[in-house]
Amino acid sequence: MMNDEKWTALQQAEDVAYFRADLCLYSPESYSLEEKRGICNDMIITSKVVLDAMRGRPPTAPSALGRHNPSEHPFGQFSCPFSSDKP
Repeated sequence: MMNDEKWTALQQAEDVAYFRADLCLYSPESYSLEEKRGICNDMIITSKVVLDAMRGRPPTAPSALGRHNPSEHPFGQFSCPFSSDKP
């Protein structure tokens, strides 16, 4: 069962991830492709962790909410809209 402190931390982490995405959408030229990929990954991971918590499951994301290696992503290698190698 989640206590209020952990639940608040999960919600704040998700809010920060989506806030960073909003900033990136506002000024995409300010971010490298790697930064954009990281922002996209953070959005997916934090949403997954929050959803798992709401369902009463233990978190499946590596290091729960910390920085991660994209190859360790819980969904494997997925297609992020910013990860295209097209020119």
